[in-house]
Parts: sequence; structure tokens; C-alpha cells
Amino acid sequence: MRNKLRLRPASRVRPWHTYAWQVQSLLLGYPDEDQAGHLSLARRTVPALPAEVGEPLLRFIEHAEDAGTGAMAAAYVATFDHRKRCCPYLTYYAHGDTRKRGLALVRLKQAYARAGWRLGDDELPDHLSVVLEFAAAEPATGMRLLTDHRAGLELLRLALRDDQAPWADLLSSVSATLPALAGDERDAVARLAAEGPPEEQVGLDPYAPPEYMPAPSAGGPR
Repeated sequence: MRNKLRLRPASRVRPWHTYAWQVQSLLLGYPDEDQAGHLSLARRTVPALPAEVGEPLLRFIEHAEDAGTGAMAAAYVATFDHRKRCCPYLTYYAHGDTRKRGLALVRLKQAYARAGWRLGDDELPDHLSVVLEFAAAEPATGMRLLTDHRAGLELLRLALRDDQAPWADLLSSVSATLPALAGDERDAVARLAAEGPPEEQVGLDPYAPPEYMPAPSAGGPR
């Protein structure tokens, strides 16, 4: 069963999208010594954003500032590294730990390459922070990529909300930059929630180079 969603027209992109996606990308990365600067930049960006995008972003900023970098870093590991249902790798929701995910990763890298992008060896192209960074630089293509993973984004938002993780507000901000869920998209979210990502199809030959294949360990979808 396919969970792929319809592509939306690039005309939906607005000038403020680039600001929103850039700061969301920064804040969805691992909190490190640059976190304070990222929060400051995000706070300065909020007034330029529509309320439905800026208000949840501001709630996340205030929480992160109150918690501090160390506490946020620990929460980040507990949330994204130890809870598979809170996976930040978007192709996982559509393809799970299957060979089809390898193909999806290749296609993402190809889309980046066409725009002149080259990822580092330690970066997977489907991490939400990477996709958002690309969208900030290439808004039309980025909007299509994000919308294509709309069901997975919504499922991630709901999982973070259920876990009362601060990044739920950040995902609400991301979702508010995209078209509202249509009927078929709600169905896709419901299917993902009920069935989970696809399981490996045993006996198929690999369709992608080994470096793009899901890790064989049980430690998560990376």
C-alpha cells in the first residue's frame, strides 16, 4: 500500500517560508554549543512569520531557553535516538527498514545534487533538519519534498505530542508552513498510525548501494 502523497504546486511558496525553514532546520539539529545563537536567530525571525507558524516556534524557543543546552541535548537523545516512533528520518515512515528506503534516499541525494548540494559523509538526506535546510535554499523543490512526506511529518508531530516532547511545537510550526491535510492525506496518516512503516521484503536484491541501505541493527532506522 502506497503512502506517497500528491505533490503540491510550487506557487504555494511564500517569501517567509525560507526564514521559517532555516530556523526550524537549525533547531531540529542536535543541541550543541551553537544552540543559544540558533535560538536567538529564531526569536528574531518569529515576528516575520504568520501566527500559526511563529507561535509554536516561540513556545519551543522559550522552553529551550529555560531548559538550557545540556538538558535539551539529553532530551534530544532520549526522544530521537531511543524512540523509534519519533524518527526524524522521513523516508522511514513511507518505506520502513526496507530496500525501497534505499531507493528513496538515492532519489533525495539526486535532487540535492541537481541543485548543486553535496552532503557530508555523516549526513543522511532524509533527516528532517537536512530537508528543511535544503527547502530554505531551494523553496520550490523543498516544498515538494516536504509535502511528499506530509503523512510522515504528521505522524512524527503526533508522536512527539503524545510524548510531551518540546519538539512537538517545532513540528507544529513545520506543519503550518505546508498545505492543510486533505482527505486522502488524513487517510495516509491513519494508515501509517494503524499499520506502521512497511517491513522488509525478504528475498529481494538490493536496489541501492550499501551506504544507502538501512542499518541491520535493532538500534533504530538510521
